[in-house]
Amino acid sequence: MAEVITDDMIIGEVLRRHPESEAVFKKYFGKGCFTCPGSDNEDIAFGAMMHNSDLAAILEALNAAIKKQG
Repeated sequence: MAEVITDDMIIGEVLRRHPESEAVFKKYFGKGCFTCPGSDNEDIAFGAMMHNSDLAAILEALNAAIKKQG
């Protein structure tokens, strides 16, 4: 069964496990996400809140990105 990205997953861990998710994080969170120390501690839901972004749209885009690679 393929992995599903959920709102409680840590941003940095998703990036390490699924490099193809980088474009989605850049789109919704900006380039700073990759150098932010918080990315190793903060989950996707927190990132969406901090960046005033639509969590459902982010999760949909992330899961579509990893599905293409799988």
